[in-house]
Amino acid sequence: YIIGKPEDSMDKSNIVTCTAPVNIAVIKYWGKRNEELILPINSSLSVTLHQDQLKTTTTVATSRSFQEDRIWLNGKEEDINHPRIQSCLREIRRLARKRRSDGDPGFDLTSLSHKVHICSVNNFPTAAGLASSAAGFACLVYTLAQVFGIEGELSGIARQGSGSACRSMYGGFVQWIMGQKDDGKDSLAQQVEPETHWPELRILVLVASAERKPIGSTSGMQTSVQTSCLLKHRAESVVPGRMVEMTEAVQRKDFAAFAELTMKDSNQFHATCLDTYPPIFYLNNVSQQVISLVHRYNRHHGETRAAYTFDAGPNAVIFILQQHVPEFVQAVQHFFPPESNGGQFIKGLPVNHAALSEELKRAIGLEPMPKGISYIISTKAGPGPCVVEDPAQHLLGSDGLPKKTA
Repeated sequence: YIIGKPEDSMDKSNIVTCTAPVNIAVIKYWGKRNEELILPINSSLSVTLHQDQLKTTTTVATSRSFQEDRIWLNGKEEDINHPRIQSCLREIRRLARKRRSDGDPGFDLTSLSHKVHICSVNNFPTAAGLASSAAGFACLVYTLAQVFGIEGELSGIARQGSGSACRSMYGGFVQWIMGQKDDGKDSLAQQVEPETHWPELRILVLVASAERKPIGSTSGMQTSVQTSCLLKHRAESVVPGRMVEMTEAVQRKDFAAFAELTMKDSNQFHATCLDTYPPIFYLNNVSQQVISLVHRYNRHHGETRAAYTFDAGPNAVIFILQQHVPEFVQAVQHFFPPESNGGQFIKGLPVNHAALSEELKRAIGLEPMPKGISYIISTKAGPGPCVVEDPAQHLLGSDGLPKKTA
């Protein structure tokens, strides 16, 4: 039996760092049937974005010297007693205790009574409508699971942090099955296809503004569930069929079908926001201009080459096949001229330069909106959460506090 280690030592076993991805829903989740357990009124389907461009990184440490659970998000200490953070912590600790009482011989019991310090950073603006809560809670749950030695199904725990977080537990194309049970045990995420399935598919995030959205999605969807009869019709009569069609379109790599369903579902989601009383407007004039640009671009080419989708905010996410990216990006740059000295307009995966034909300019024929789009993030489908092996990447120092970043 080993003599207790010095109070402040943090050996390798009790500090873990992981990263987790953002996901973008193509069949939207909007509305809960159970607020507490975060059970949705319909299933949804999303694409996991690549962590090279967008990710959350989380370090969790446990130590006998920690007095209490603490959490730091993007450099600022936050309230650990937030109900959704507590749900995740409670659930993980419950599973860890269960493993111990099941007499799992490989299970280290020491850390169970220890407090945790959690430090998490996003490499993108948090409230810019880039689904940071999904990546954040997926990363929290995945990292806690590594620390407490929990294996198996984790998406149901992530769901209790943020509904869409359950979909960030997998890479590629992911469905969140709404489930039927009152206890939510069958409301889980499942991979439809891995990130390698459709290599030509590219994703462009058009960041309209990196500001906070006017109405957070939690209160927005509560009001929608209470007041929108269109939302009820959508959940019961529209989404089930679309889930089947979307899954098939992804499996067949049928871009035209995938694209059209994606745009229609985004439009219907925003229609339910307008049908909410009082109405909710997430799209602004830049968003509407992007919608027009996509439809005119597609009409000019006589086929669906680009698709937009919007979450609860003004940023457009564009799905497009790799060979069309250069021309489309040129069109965006032409109709949303960036600030001349505004640094990089295109971040992420490199985009080749393309000429924009006068014919296409005329066909789109919109009034340019200077600075309407701050920048574009060019990315593709990517993997689910992963452990970071390099200890230099830990966000917490040996004292269990966030490392000072230069």
